[in-house]
Amino acid sequence: MKFRQIRNATLHIEYAGKKFLIDPWLAEKGALPGFGGTVNDHIRNPTAELPMSISEIVDVDVVILTHDHPDHWDNVAKESIPKDMLFFTQHEKDAQSIRSVGFNNVHILNETNYIDGITLIKTPGLHGSDNVLKDMKEILGDVSGIVFKHPDEKTLYIAGDTIWCQAVEDNLKKYNPDIVVVNSCDAKVIGGASIIMGKQDVYEVYKAAPNAIVIASHMESVNHATVSRKELREFLGKNHMTQRVLVPEDGESYSFA
Repeated sequence: MKFRQIRNATLHIEYAGKKFLIDPWLAEKGALPGFGGTVNDHIRNPTAELPMSISEIVDVDVVILTHDHPDHWDNVAKESIPKDMLFFTQHEKDAQSIRSVGFNNVHILNETNYIDGITLIKTPGLHGSDNVLKDMKEILGDVSGIVFKHPDEKTLYIAGDTIWCQAVEDNLKKYNPDIVVVNSCDAKVIGGASIIMGKQDVYEVYKAAPNAIVIASHMESVNHATVSRKELREFLGKNHMTQRVLVPEDGESYSFA
């Protein structure tokens, strides 16, 4: 397995001979306004450049969209990815959105899916606390994660845009992943409520998966991020977590045999 952090939640995963692109957000730095209803919405997005060329990013076999939010799927991705690309989405609503711009090989993730010997498992999460979702359900919507399994590979769990919650804890217990990717910049809406993981959430994942490597993704790329890589690394150091928690820079890769 090879993991490469692109930017935000955009990842390259090489797994059992297939190349996967997760949540492609490919706009130029500062091309988009800040997200309304979130902190620091005066800052334009993305807040970081892509670390590699778009042609290299989209040179994959499969695209997986964990959910149809504008920092996971944008117009540049729609224009740059071949329209016959094999695409997986969490449900019909997202599939229809992708088909509506010309993609013709879009599939909905069932609970368990198979592709050339690879098992893909759709997992649940929560894009904020119950109180946040009560007020902002239409904006935050449904989210999903994905587990990769193959006899010759380590089990990989990409949690997606979720806070630490019972669903994530259950996923860790059920699938016992070797590698866990968590979106960790503590993005916040106005009022200060978190909608993805922050430092304490990463600590909860670390404790709940004592044999796993944890990778902190979705860092330093959106206006509503409130935790930097530097701050997270300091937290990891103080809590003696650095041996099992990785905080990649954009463009950085890891291989797992």
